[in-house]
Amino acid sequence: MIRVSPLPAVPGLPQPGRTLVMGVVNVTPDSFSDGGEWLEPATAINHGMDLLNEGADIVEVGGESTRPGAIRPEVSEELRRVMPVIAELAATGACVSVDTMRAAVAEPAIAAGASLVNDVSGGKADPQMLRLIAESGIPYVCMHWRGHAQDMQSKAVYHDVVSEVIAELRTQLDAAESAGVPAEKLIIDPGLGFAKTAEHNWQLLQRLEEFTVLGRPMLTGASRKTFLGKLLAAADGSPRPAKERDEATVALNAVLALREVWGVRVHAVRANRDAIAVAQRVVYH
Repeated sequence: MIRVSPLPAVPGLPQPGRTLVMGVVNVTPDSFSDGGEWLEPATAINHGMDLLNEGADIVEVGGESTRPGAIRPEVSEELRRVMPVIAELAATGACVSVDTMRAAVAEPAIAAGASLVNDVSGGKADPQMLRLIAESGIPYVCMHWRGHAQDMQSKAVYHDVVSEVIAELRTQLDAAESAGVPAEKLIIDPGLGFAKTAEHNWQLLQRLEEFTVLGRPMLTGASRKTFLGKLLAAADGSPRPAKERDEATVALNAVLALREVWGVRVHAVRANRDAIAVAQRVVYH
């Protein structure tokens, strides 16, 4: 399905009239595609500035890897990783998102200038998170989630992955609204790769229009993920390495820009921004 109407707007976030591009700054030693590259604050800040200069509408800073099997850092370590980066980037006037499941990280991040909280647990990991979001008034990404990285893939069992993810997201959205988060501040994410097999991810992408029943803008995070690597596997069956999946990410995000997607979360900003501009110019006049 191709959109011919304006993309939805989220109060307090950029409204460029096209699919937004969120650039990722992983301040972690163990993220699946770039772990360790931006671990030092200065290099992370410089990387964030590079992403903004490439055209990122939002730059997202995260201090906890959520790749399958990842070990959670202590709260103090997560704060040490992300706070100087968020503060410095926000001070430039950039729209900064914090990627965290912890209210104890989100609260000081908001105070330091973060304009968005992206919680991959959708409020399930920390019972204080939804209350904080309601009190802060900032937008919130609610992702479909079934468990932490250490065991989430054991929970990738569905009868109908699309209908079940929609139903579970609806429950998460209801919980957020019950906690006082305004519906217009909520963004959904189907959680590609989180408690999903490669086939589950493709089914979600093929039936993305069904998520319109939830009535909320959608962020997707397919960048460099394993299901793309498996699709492009070598003759011996080995998946294409993570850093060699950017072209596939760009192709997918160009398609998503013509569908029900409000924003895409990416590692390589310029190529995705260019592809979205071209794809949406074909449709929007």
